[in-house]
Amino acid sequence: MKLLMKAWTFLEEILAGVFFSFGIFLIFYGVVMRYLLNNPQAWVEEVARYSLIWGVFLGFGLALKHNQHIQVDILYDKLNNTGKFIMNIIATGLSITFCLIYTYYGFVLVENRFTSGMVSLDVGIPMWIVYLILPISGVLFLLRFIERLVSILRRKDEEYANPLN
Repeated sequence: MKLLMKAWTFLEEILAGVFFSFGIFLIFYGVVMRYLLNNPQAWVEEVARYSLIWGVFLGFGLALKHNQHIQVDILYDKLNNTGKFIMNIIATGLSITFCLIYTYYGFVLVENRFTSGMVSLDVGIPMWIVYLILPISGVLFLLRFIERLVSILRRKDEEYANPLN
């Protein structure tokens, strides 16, 4: 099971990094083409935007795994261990509910874009492919919250490795 978890995390890191890096590279390419070679490419901005969006949305689960999401913990820090346990269960339960709704409506949106045949302006990418990241990231985020809920219920101390190390 640990091997599967490591492989899943590794795949998330690789995919998020590849999409994000590709988007950054395309932005750099677009700047060079526009300002140095005076030959702007219309497709670059669109593909870079979609690539960055995919990279960020794939990174949601990684940020949760490493506890890098923004959180307000003024009240949480004042609670005793039982209060923290209850608060963690409630917050994670609400997050799981959000992920289920987010994923469902992501699928609805993808289905609507698929049936409409809508494509992007410059490149002609089918928009259902662009929006496919919504249900994909929703499922990945949901799995990370379920992983967190299991850890909370087992009363296992959460280890948050710094992803930069």
